[in-house]
Amino acid sequence: MVPFILKRLAAGIVLLVAISVLTYTLLYFSSANIARNILGDQATDEQIALKETELGLDQPLFVRFFDWAGAAITGDLGRSWFSAETVGAALVNRLPITLTLVIVAILLTAVIATALGMAAAVKRGTVDKVVQIGAVIGDAIPGFVLAIILVTIFGIQLGFFPAISTINPGSGADAWIASMTLPVIALTINAVTSGAQQIRSAVIKQLEKDYVRTLRSRGIPEREILFKHVLRSAAPAGLTVLSLQFIGMLGGVVIIESIFALPGMGALAVSATSLGDIPLVMGVVLYTVVIVIIVNLVVDLINGWLNPKVRVS
Repeated sequence: MVPFILKRLAAGIVLLVAISVLTYTLLYFSSANIARNILGDQATDEQIALKETELGLDQPLFVRFFDWAGAAITGDLGRSWFSAETVGAALVNRLPITLTLVIVAILLTAVIATALGMAAAVKRGTVDKVVQIGAVIGDAIPGFVLAIILVTIFGIQLGFFPAISTINPGSGADAWIASMTLPVIALTINAVTSGAQQIRSAVIKQLEKDYVRTLRSRGIPEREILFKHVLRSAAPAGLTVLSLQFIGMLGGVVIIESIFALPGMGALAVSATSLGDIPLVMGVVLYTVVIVIIVNLVVDLINGWLNPKVRVS
């Protein structure tokens, strides 16, 4: 297991380096007029030149990247060019909001999608048709459309939840729950429909195997067969889907946070990218890639625990 973990970590580091290089290169070629944007239109050419020197904008690409990478390795991600706030502080203040939103949504997705998928696979008939139709409808409606519908009906018209986030550094649990409910629902609905369909297919595949017929012929209760044997065998496929959905949510949360005015990583990424704030954008990318690597590693370890064949391979 240790060699397996080391290989996964090595692959993750390679991925992190590759994405960092690619992102920094793209930002480098789109960083024109950053100094003027920071100082304003009234700044003189001399002031702009001094600002570019201060920020290192007059240096070649490889010099700027290695300066940033060398500091990042030590944990210093620099400061925002526009707010002077340290990148680490900006990310730490906003990361809990994004992670709470995504983790709650993926946990709800796992429970609901598993229940619906198993019900569709076992019961078939009407339940199966409803799940399949729901999967088609859910895939057809983008998450941001659901978010707009939810905020319009339950936030603006009915007033059950705040239309925009009321979360601030001193907010209590009530503000968090009220502000997170609609965004979580918007993320969960799309994920549940597609997740239930995948779990349904995985469970049906297991139910058609010989070992299930053998267990039934021995008189083992159906509930034990389903939850102890079938679900465990189908779990790796479901976990893979959930991990992909988690990664997709990290990207989709950008729009959701913008709609609900949540001060999370997504909103920070949009703001930093529009301003051309390279240290802040790179910090967001770095944190996001690290989270993705950790999630993939955890999923691989769980799959190895559930399926001995994975451990052997």
